[in-house]
Amino acid sequence: MIVRRVLSAGLLAALATASVSACGAQSSEQPVGKAAAPAAASAPATAPAAADAAPPVAITDPWVKTTKKGMSAAFGTLVNNTDSDITVVSGASPLSPKIELHEVVDAKGKMVMRPKEGGFVIPARGTHQLQPGGDHIMLMGVTEEVKPGAQIPFTLTLKGGETLEFTAVGKDFAGGKEDYQPGKDMNKSHG
Repeated sequence: MIVRRVLSAGLLAALATASVSACGAQSSEQPVGKAAAPAAASAPATAPAAADAAPPVAITDPWVKTTKKGMSAAFGTLVNNTDSDITVVSGASPLSPKIELHEVVDAKGKMVMRPKEGGFVIPARGTHQLQPGGDHIMLMGVTEEVKPGAQIPFTLTLKGGETLEFTAVGKDFAGGKEDYQPGKDMNKSHG
């Protein structure tokens, strides 16, 4: 019965957060998926209901670069509401058969994209930016066109096996005039 109340309080708080976010400048926070329920259920009974309801990890303002096919990238701000670092180790989406967690680094004066060793670490009570020219979710072999406003589902897997499910919105973005097509120069920052 206690688990039901905590989960109900969590759902109520998530709805309240979504309502408040809807009033902001297109801000949206999407909490960790079903695997997070045990973490919420194990919260101390003496903590305020709002604190119990905070999801362990969420993403705000998720978006994906529009594309006809080939490659694209997804961005947003990962938010850690816990007292421990959280690591994102992989991603998935029905839009792409292959997703990698990428970073952009300076290699001998050139900005180079590469897989991020160890994944994305979100510091305790902190955030981790996924942005053009920096860390991002790379989609390869995109199977369908992503138009502006498209709703693209994603699942990120955390080091402990929990998942974060969210929907990213298709957005036009010219960035650095990057080209994600195979055989093209990808030694630029991209987004």
